Amino acid sequence: MNEPDCAPIPLAWVGPLRITGNAVDAELEIPLATYETPLWPSVGRGARVSRMTEKGIVATLIDDRMTRSILLEADHAAAAFAALSQIRARFDTLCDVVASGSNYARLIGLHHQIAGNLLFLRFEFTTGDASGHNMVTQASDQLQTYILTTTPGVRYSSVSGNYCTDKKATAVNGILGRGKNVVAEILIPREVVSQRLHTTAEQITTLNIRKNLIGTLLAGGIRSANAHYANMLLGFYLATGQDAANIVEGSQGLTHAENRDGDLYFSCTLPNLIVGTVGNGKHLPFVDDALLRLGCREQRQPGENARRLAALAAATVLCGELSLLAAQTNPGELMRAHTQFERSTR
Repeated sequence: MNEPDCAPIPLAWVGPLRITGNAVDAELEIPLATYETPLWPSVGRGARVSRMTEKGIVATLIDDRMTRSILLEADHAAAAFAALSQIRARFDTLCDVVASGSNYARLIGLHHQIAGNLLFLRFEFTTGDASGHNMVTQASDQLQTYILTTTPGVRYSSVSGNYCTDKKATAVNGILGRGKNVVAEILIPREVVSQRLHTTAEQITTLNIRKNLIGTLLAGGIRSANAHYANMLLGFYLATGQDAANIVEGSQGLTHAENRDGDLYFSCTLPNLIVGTVGNGKHLPFVDDALLRLGCREQRQPGENARRLAALAAATVLCGELSLLAAQTNPGELMRAHTQFERSTR
């Protein structure tokens, strides 16, 4: 195959934003690759606000795991259950199987579902600084081979049974975890809310309930209540060499706001951030430069660079989410911004 062409996408560095927490403590600019150019000043406004608070955006990494589900079949449910019992009893051996075939993948959990004669096994792994798509598939292949040769009553059906779940909007990822689970939060003084966001804590809190919670409920959203996480995640993923299709589950998250005596508490919970700092695409010059500038090319313990990147992604989402909700409390502001940045006369 010939060397592939590149599709140029406008990229800008916005910020700097101020971020603290258990994965990163820094003040730096963030890259966003997007055709939606109003996103840059919008995220930039959130970043300015972050520098006007005591702790900036506090990003707390809650969990880190990557998953793959295999699908086995049996003659009937009783046989599937008997096989499951044997598999669960050998969990320590399953861990050894994974460790013997990979330098970084480690099995840390196992969940299951039985539907008729079908047995779904959802394996959970840590994958170091890689996002882990290929790593967990390879590990699951090895586990599946071991199970089929040691467990009577089950047969191969698929190395991926959709109980993972990869690049689909489901409830299971938010409940059990897939990728990095990060909560980004900020406490904004009343005067900053007024002067920089041109609104109040009460207005943003009310809008968040009515729009993000009630509106999403009426729309039938799945474990998701936010205004536009996908916008920031896509721009961040493309700029840092991630698999952009993972914004499907990555954008499932919850925005929460509270009026604290005029100050605004604002948080974004993202339980499914799938990012990595090594692997396919990370060798490209613009990606390597972005990861270097973000401090994700340092010599750290395995996994720490990827967790830092996830925290930065969550902080970026908060900046854009905060700015948009503030704009939507003021009639006409959103459209004026798009007109100014997307429809200006050349």
